[in-house]
Amino acid sequence: MTARVLFVGGEDNVLRLPFILAMRERGFEVVAADSGDPAPFRKAGVEHAAFPFDRFISPLSDLRALRRLAALLETLEPDIAQGFDTKPCLFLPLARGLSGADTQVVRTICGRAWVYSSRTPLALGARPVYRALHRLAARSTAATVFEIEDDLEFFRRHRMAGRRGMVIPAGGGGVDVAGFGRALAAGPSAEALRDELGLGDAPVAITVTRVTRQKGVPALLEAAARVHAVRPDVRFVLVGPRDSEGPLAVTEAEIAAHAPYLIATGARSDVPALLRMADLFVFPTEYREGVARVLLEASLAGLPIVSTAMPGCREVISDGWNGRLTPPGDPEALAEAVLEVLDDPDGGRAMAANAALQARTVFSLDAIADRHAALYAELLGERRADRAPGDGGGAAAGREEAPPALIHSG
Repeated sequence: MTARVLFVGGEDNVLRLPFILAMRERGFEVVAADSGDPAPFRKAGVEHAAFPFDRFISPLSDLRALRRLAALLETLEPDIAQGFDTKPCLFLPLARGLSGADTQVVRTICGRAWVYSSRTPLALGARPVYRALHRLAARSTAATVFEIEDDLEFFRRHRMAGRRGMVIPAGGGGVDVAGFGRALAAGPSAEALRDELGLGDAPVAITVTRVTRQKGVPALLEAAARVHAVRPDVRFVLVGPRDSEGPLAVTEAEIAAHAPYLIATGARSDVPALLRMADLFVFPTEYREGVARVLLEASLAGLPIVSTAMPGCREVISDGWNGRLTPPGDPEALAEAVLEVLDDPDGGRAMAANAALQARTVFSLDAIADRHAALYAELLGERRADRAPGDGGGAAAGREEAPPALIHSG
């Protein structure tokens, strides 16, 4: 048998399924543990374990989740366990310590989350705790993957990066170019979606995001109103969950005030087809993202992009080359950029072509998977070297670790 890798995430871990399958293709035995729906994993033949946890601050729930993860490490005995997003990245190294598992832990830092995106008293008060927990987690972490250089430098400055920190762009999994193409082919036509949403032939600016304040949705609503005052023919489509977003969610009344020129669809399963239907992608985030996957998907869909110049967006968008960047929280600048792109279709097509080329090369699933395979090979090699001669114990007991020749596929 080959080395076993456990991928730990939240309810959106299913978005990493193509990445997990790519790692299986590179010779690893893969297992997923998360708080989401197990059906897509089981359909793909991937072992899945339930790992429920609360996304928000909840000490009792967090303690239960930590114990659950420690039990999973004891039961599953992974050789490598990789965590994604804030809580899994904190829980996983601590759970390793509780369980005593001989597992190499990899944290994947996909941005600095709500703690550094909000300036509320609760967020400001949580920052010292966040830093202290990550310093503690770093002690039991073999490697920490960052999606952007800015986050790596921040973690190093605050002594949270541990002994091995590195940047892998779109380290959360990259964009599955072939899979996106299949989803487009299987999805409804642009004409059918325009009929469904009552868009007709109107120019469409689409946003796909969680409908929360930190994702910049209030600024998007105001920018839409400004665009409507100049170009009443333009329609905005807002795709993403609202009801699950707790106190940070934008209210229904706030959204309804911008009808009929803004249509909120809620969460949808046909996002690739919705992107293809549109003329422009708008990403108003004020959140400290890692590399936002939706920017890469919008690029593959052939859309010019208007985004805020937040970390994680600047790494994808070069202003004027493959999109436009605007200051976060500035509805006027956002509206101006939207109008400029819509009024210059030739320029928009040129930016869209550049964006698609970059997504297919720099941020492709294969490129990101190859980088991770090389990292895993290093970690497994170090563990073999650290073991005393004749030591048969640990997570890999009874299993043969993946040979470097197999997992170095690039």
